[in-house]
Amino acid sequence: MTEHNPRARRLSRSGRWLRGAAGLAILIAATEILGRSGIVDRSSFPPASDILARAVGLAGDPDFQTNLLSTIKAWALGLAIAVVGGVPLGLLIGGVPAVGTALRPILEFLRPIPSVALIPLVGLILGAGIRTESTLIVYAALWPVLYNTIYGLQDVDPVAKETLRTFGFGRLAVMWRVSLPAAAPFIATGIRLAAAVALILAVSTEILSGFGEGIGIFIAQAQSGIDSAKDVLAGTVWAGALGLIINAVLVKAERRLFRWHAAQSGGRS
Repeated sequence: MTEHNPRARRLSRSGRWLRGAAGLAILIAATEILGRSGIVDRSSFPPASDILARAVGLAGDPDFQTNLLSTIKAWALGLAIAVVGGVPLGLLIGGVPAVGTALRPILEFLRPIPSVALIPLVGLILGAGIRTESTLIVYAALWPVLYNTIYGLQDVDPVAKETLRTFGFGRLAVMWRVSLPAAAPFIATGIRLAAAVALILAVSTEILSGFGEGIGIFIAQAQSGIDSAKDVLAGTVWAGALGLIINAVLVKAERRLFRWHAAQSGGRS
């Protein structure tokens, strides 16, 4: 009974946030102790307080702000293209069996290819910069969106679809009125997963390319600096913080848009 109580759900979410904050605090405390204990070389692994202080200091650095905005721009562009392309393609594959049968072998061949393995080829074709980065992000982020759309269509109530067909609605009308709304929570989950993948690819591509702008470029260049470990870890903290913010925003948006789905699933969203 309490699962469907709004106050109980809020308390449950608060408990999850508190447990997450406690886990983060334990991690910070452990790295602080490890960095100051002398077990590891402090120049190779600074205490957490030094890393966090450096990360805060980077917030006021105009050069780092430029790198941060460059990563966000590439992430947003790549994710947007993946969503715009992945959702319609997923609807087509999931809604038209003949198309799905024809395209499945190609998709299953391409999906296991790691995006980072394509960096040299894409860089050679498109050159350095946001075009290469966004292309690789699109390739990696497409799969969660595409397959969650397909899986969402498979979860649609067949009775609702047949009811509309009985009343003379065509394939597109059934897709628009029944299939797409029912698959929407799955699509939203796919977008949230793709957002994390897109950020990973953005930073990884920047690190491996070694030139241009972005958080990954900052991390790559910091490896040859005076306080290399501190700068590398501070840049990594920013990448992680950006990922947390993106995920929190998307989770909140899902809960607001699909409250009915949360109620059907027992309030576990």
